[in-house]
Amino acid sequence: MYNKEVMDHFMHPRNMGEIKDADGIGKVGNMTCGDVMWVYIKVGKNELGEPTIKDIKFKTLGCAAAIASSSMATELAKGKTIDEALNITKEDIVGALGAMPAVKVHCSLLATDALSEAIYDYLSRNSLPVPKDLSKTHERLKIELEKTKEMHKDFTESQENFLEKSKQG
Repeated sequence: MYNKEVMDHFMHPRNMGEIKDADGIGKVGNMTCGDVMWVYIKVGKNELGEPTIKDIKFKTLGCAAAIASSSMATELAKGKTIDEALNITKEDIVGALGAMPAVKVHCSLLATDALSEAIYDYLSRNSLPVPKDLSKTHERLKIELEKTKEMHKDFTESQENFLEKSKQG
């Protein structure tokens, strides 16, 4: 079902974790399957003075494809400018992973959405201009996350409680 690259990113995810003092945090959910994903970014400046993703981490509550997509999305975004990172597509993620079963492609969209939300959060926190398309995406994702929480309430609450307890020791 999954190729070697997907399995490698699932079994050995890159950039998994949390950035405590993140400059931007994105959280998204998928209404269909109940997957929830967080992306944390730390932003610096490149040699041209452009805002650049210097560090990126993720936490994903989901299937192998969701975890592999999260891992690959962070690999693709690390070191990119904010504008370059906003242009990462699900096709980029699936292509870099070397294909994915059609029923699992939505997981790569979740990864791009979480990245977009982290960038939206960074821009908003710093009173920087938010592109119109990103604002529209943010509004859609906010609604989808609420619907995901509502539709999969028991699952998402138990998973979020587990994550909180694991942070405490």
